[in-house]
Amino acid sequence: GLCGHPSSLHHNGLDYLSVEAPFCSFPLQVDKYLYHMRLSDETLQEISDRFGKDMEKGLGADTNPTASVKMLPTFVRSTPDGTEEGEFLSLDLGGTNFRVLRVKVADNGSKKVEMENQIYAIPEDLMRGSGAQLFDHIAECLASFMEQLQIKEKKLPLGFTFSFPCYQTKLDESILVNWTKGFKSSGVEGRDVVSLLRKAIRKRGDFDIDIVAVVNDTVGTMMTCGYDDHNCEVGLIVGTGSNACYMEDMRHIDLVEGDEGRMCINMEWGAFGDDGSLSDIRTEFDREIDMGSLNPGKQLFEKMISGMYMGELVRIILCVSPWFLSEPFGWLLTGLGSPWVAHVRYITMQIYCLTPAFADPILTRLGLDPTPEDCVATQRICQVVSTRSANLCGAALCAVLRRIKENKGVDRLRTTVGVDGTVYKKHPHFARRLQKVVRRLLPDCEVRFIRSEDGSGKGAAMVTAVAYRLAAQQKVRQEILDPLRLSHEQLMEVKRRMRQEMERGLALDSHPEATVKMLPSFVCSTPDGTEKGDFLALDLGGTNFRVLLVRIRTGIRRSVEMHNKIYAIPQEIMQGTGEELFDHIVQCIADFLEYMGMKGVSLPLGFTFSFPCDQTSLDKGILVEWTKGFSATGCEGNDVAEMLREAMRRREFDLDVVAVVNDTVGTMMACAYEDPLCEVGLIVGTGSNACYMEEMKNVELVEGDEGRMCINMEWGAFGDNGCLDDFRTEFDVAVDDNSLYPGKQRYEKMISGKYLGEIRGLLFRGRISERLKTQDIFETKFLSQIESDRLALLQVRSILQHLGLESTCDDSIIVKEVCAVVARRAAQLCGAGMAAVVEKIRENRGLDFFRVTVGVDGTLYKLHPHFSAVMHETVRKLAPKCEVSFLQSEDGSGKGAALITAVACRIREAGQH
Repeated sequence: GLCGHPSSLHHNGLDYLSVEAPFCSFPLQVDKYLYHMRLSDETLQEISDRFGKDMEKGLGADTNPTASVKMLPTFVRSTPDGTEEGEFLSLDLGGTNFRVLRVKVADNGSKKVEMENQIYAIPEDLMRGSGAQLFDHIAECLASFMEQLQIKEKKLPLGFTFSFPCYQTKLDESILVNWTKGFKSSGVEGRDVVSLLRKAIRKRGDFDIDIVAVVNDTVGTMMTCGYDDHNCEVGLIVGTGSNACYMEDMRHIDLVEGDEGRMCINMEWGAFGDDGSLSDIRTEFDREIDMGSLNPGKQLFEKMISGMYMGELVRIILCVSPWFLSEPFGWLLTGLGSPWVAHVRYITMQIYCLTPAFADPILTRLGLDPTPEDCVATQRICQVVSTRSANLCGAALCAVLRRIKENKGVDRLRTTVGVDGTVYKKHPHFARRLQKVVRRLLPDCEVRFIRSEDGSGKGAAMVTAVAYRLAAQQKVRQEILDPLRLSHEQLMEVKRRMRQEMERGLALDSHPEATVKMLPSFVCSTPDGTEKGDFLALDLGGTNFRVLLVRIRTGIRRSVEMHNKIYAIPQEIMQGTGEELFDHIVQCIADFLEYMGMKGVSLPLGFTFSFPCDQTSLDKGILVEWTKGFSATGCEGNDVAEMLREAMRRREFDLDVVAVVNDTVGTMMACAYEDPLCEVGLIVGTGSNACYMEEMKNVELVEGDEGRMCINMEWGAFGDNGCLDDFRTEFDVAVDDNSLYPGKQRYEKMISGKYLGEIRGLLFRGRISERLKTQDIFETKFLSQIESDRLALLQVRSILQHLGLESTCDDSIIVKEVCAVVARRAAQLCGAGMAAVVEKIRENRGLDFFRVTVGVDGTLYKLHPHFSAVMHETVRKLAPKCEVSFLQSEDGSGKGAALITAVACRIREAGQH
């Protein structure tokens, strides 16, 4: 027998026990008899794990065809956020009657939903006639409903709940797999039901509607509850049938292209076990039910938990149980008599017998004459059957919740499950038992269960409302982002204008008015590999500065060895007097030499000074103006190398200031030491600049026509004369207006990391967060992190929360899209500038084809996941006659400054010999 008892009899193909026991021990005897229907927490956990594996199979492209749990994409990409509003129609077709609803959703602070509906019958001849006749009838009923409400002239959006097995390919496209529930309309299976409905409406010609979504009733349940509770991301139905849905990360859904955001998955979990994975859990009673059903071997999990089969399960157990010894009772229960069949729906709804006394009238109504013992046994069997149903349902639900928790990467999940169905709502203990098993199996989850009100009607309207909200947001977003998207022709024009401005900066006559200053650096040679010696480098370009000792070795052991120490510059010194600033710098140099054990040693020094300078020789740099928050007085218009020498004299120690170095030139020199083809330097970090080796004959600001000289372009000011105005957007203007230097460095503000994060304003559903209005909160590192391919939207959300911005999943998608568009434009604009530079070098040398290396530095170039690739591609397209390689610089401002000093010393020594 089932429980291993010694005596058993055979009845109706099932083994059952012959038990002779006193009436008082009936519940105990029932428990023993139904031992296999009582599931321990360990067994439930095992079932939950199996279900989790089946979910994985259903989501995988390769494994889905053989998966029993189909995990169907619904193309519902968001739950309600409370801002939905408008008037919607809803059509609910799932049985012999169907409903048409008008749903008004108001977002006026009260989040009010008003519904009116009308039920229409579907005659049996239409259910079995042609599909065209069926959809004509639906269109006629829809017209009648709209006429009644006087809304025929409006083109309202409609959500269509179609509760039949479908394969959905888009939100508004659903292919009927096969009819169920008595429908047999011809010409519909294998076709898109939305197209058939649209055709029927067009044929009438007296009204028009916008069919936005086809909705499964389980999804409708989640969406209805999601409007009231924004944490709701799971839908569950336990009624005559059972199913669940939940919001899955797009990156895990192989069946749909794209990795961004989430999508609701209609699990169709009733088929769990159809592949035999529940065979050790299913009892002889479950097998009996399955064999007698309309679809043997299908929907096995649903047959164990749903209301449609629970009453039948109780009947089968009663049929073969050893307690009902009176002939009439047993005879009627076997199904040979008609009363049971007639009242099967009644018994299904009444399986939750609270007490033996409650069982009596139910059994009597079925024409049975129960004894007290019959009532006790019936009540206990009902309890065991419904408890198992709740436990199995809870085990599968735990797998869903566990997956959501893992997707979110949280230690403790707080979420809400929207529930519908007669078993859940009407059984007095089912909901409590389900919730208890979820709490036991998932103690690290706080799960709230809320009952759905009209998931198939209101839910379809909610799906439609959300789709409308997303479409409206996308339209606004595209309108705002479109000016940030640049065509090939526009980029060619940027390249042409950059070349024009370069020529103006090089020419003596036009130089004073030129915005791209093309400053001579007096660096006339790149390293040749023979440089050697010990050099000091000083790197000043921000709130911190570095002092470095650089040891350059030549020969077989050719190497560059560096030691450095970082010092802070307090704000009061940044904004004090020039004398105080340079005294502080010299004090730090003295500290470093002492730290290195080199006190009193005189070494050649290269000074990287990353501010706009007018150089008249290699060791003389006149500060044009302070940037980056510096405002020390008495410096602008003076030679910074001489101010450094004066500060040294005040301290009574002597160093040989050989070169004033721009960090971009340093970057080129550091890379040129590794690659002799490197003749261009580029920095794309908090700021942006470029330099390159120009023919002396073209450098009109410096006498002499022989050889070459590195030109520090100061290209960040490109556009300051208005030549880029037709490319600047309202966001660029806003960033410029709110910057420390309005009207200055406009090109830099369009491409550098310091300003990219500031190009803001359309995030968070079009409402600018107060926190977003704070300047500079959107750091470059966040821009890089947010756009990383490997970064889940959950992490995007955590970055936004770090910025003090509350964000939904939808917001995270928007932020990621905005970051991508802004960064892509920055990389393209940078590439257009670089294409102008390499093309000029090629033309200078009269070459048909030119190979060159660009030495690059800067956080945006190095850390952003897509910036470099987009920039390289842009250069390739805009300068097709140049083969441009990019080499990342290792410490251009430190190592580069030392190499410039070393090259200068090499040339000086060669001249002395």
